[in-house]
Amino acid sequence: MDAINPLATIALAGLIHASFQLSISTLTLLGSHTVGARASKRRLLKLIYGFSFGAVLMTLLTVSSVTLWVQIAFGNMVPPLAWATTCGLLLGLSVAVWIFYYRKEPGTSLWVPRGLARYLMSRTKATHVTAEAFGLGITSVVAEMLFIIGPIAVTALLLIELEPILQLTGLAVYTLTSLLPFLFVAALISNGYNIGKIQRWRAANKGFLQFIAGCGLIVLAFCVYVNQVSQGVAIGGGGL
Repeated sequence: MDAINPLATIALAGLIHASFQLSISTLTLLGSHTVGARASKRRLLKLIYGFSFGAVLMTLLTVSSVTLWVQIAFGNMVPPLAWATTCGLLLGLSVAVWIFYYRKEPGTSLWVPRGLARYLMSRTKATHVTAEAFGLGITSVVAEMLFIIGPIAVTALLLIELEPILQLTGLAVYTLTSLLPFLFVAALISNGYNIGKIQRWRAANKGFLQFIAGCGLIVLAFCVYVNQVSQGVAIGGGGL
């Protein structure tokens, strides 16, 4: 298999993952509470680094685990039916993103159940050491699983058809692209940028971000269908 095409698709999946906002929301809350408590710059940096490491590690472990499960199920060749099912999942998620991802209220309130939202808010207020921030970073990724499972599933299915060295490359590509906006916001907060401005920008552009995320899932489903489903059916169908 040509490596460029699957790696490009993995990068697209990572960018769609990056359009979801729960980790960024939790990070800005953590930064706001820490700054509001007049903590030292050193403590703020430790909390941000701990949170970021937790988010990066959990993303890496999640993609690796799903890839392992998929490889156990299918070996090194994914059947067209599995690809078609994944396309359906992506299309369903795109509709869910457009309808449910942001709550119909001012600000940047997300889809998460209010119990989980209250838990994350209380944990950001109570987080004072790096280990707690690390755990909060892990939780922010797990809590978003309902939406990021689509891009992760595509990535896992593509990875099992690659050579081992390219699997590592694809894993790195997904992890980096999926966390680019998050790491950018973490860098801004670390350098003293006003968190209120970040939140106002997110609130003003949430409709655009929601639209792009849903469209990205549709584009990803189209790419998978063209490159995997239709190609697999053509190969399996034989010829004259």
